[in-house]
Amino acid sequence: MSNPQDYPTVADYPISQRWPARQPELIQLYSLGTPNGVKVSIALEELGLPYEAHRVTLADEDVKSTEFLSLNPNNKIPAIIDPNGPEGTPIGLFESGAILVYLAEKTGKLMGRTATDRIKVLQWLMFQMGGVGPMFGQLGFFFAYAGKEIEDPRPRERYINEAKRLLNVINQQLEGQEWIAGEYSIADIAIAPWLETIAKFYKAGEVTGLAEYKNVMAYIERFTDRPAVQRGWAVPPSLKS
Repeated sequence: MSNPQDYPTVADYPISQRWPARQPELIQLYSLGTPNGVKVSIALEELGLPYEAHRVTLADEDVKSTEFLSLNPNNKIPAIIDPNGPEGTPIGLFESGAILVYLAEKTGKLMGRTATDRIKVLQWLMFQMGGVGPMFGQLGFFFAYAGKEIEDPRPRERYINEAKRLLNVINQQLEGQEWIAGEYSIADIAIAPWLETIAKFYKAGEVTGLAEYKNVMAYIERFTDRPAVQRGWAVPPSLKS
């Protein structure tokens, strides 16, 4: 398989055969309006980086297509191609956390002001990538989606309890501050969409006691009030490409 960083232009990437770039000079986003997908569209909106978005559904015909796998062999959204990569040549990237770090470093924004700030932001970004995303995702599967048909209650109980534990961690971290690592950062862009998802998509607000975590609830409200967040949530689901 070719290295997705090896292609000299956006048009040379195999994914462009299925999702052609109308504006190849812009960052190309391949995504959908999931909590992982909107991390990148929100970041792009917050950073003011022009981009062209392509709707990639979770159906096998999209994420397991040869064209998509050529950019992300892990068959998950989101993924990007930046035609103006670090060496002035295109770079293709997958994994939402890696993309957030790349975009923040590209612009010098949303990663704090000091080296210490940067490490703290990365710490909370890893907390989302390794904890919040996987555990909340399993909560969704066993409470709201196909796994809810399983009669054994233990999987649901496990992930409901783990969601509560993680909510408590976030709630404590937010005591006395507006954002998870101090100033608004990519860590918030990673975490907050998953918090919204508990009630918005999983309808699991009651079983997780979401409303009891006052700092979390205020945090979600602050996050969703941001115009760039609202634009980022709206972009992928409305696209046709």
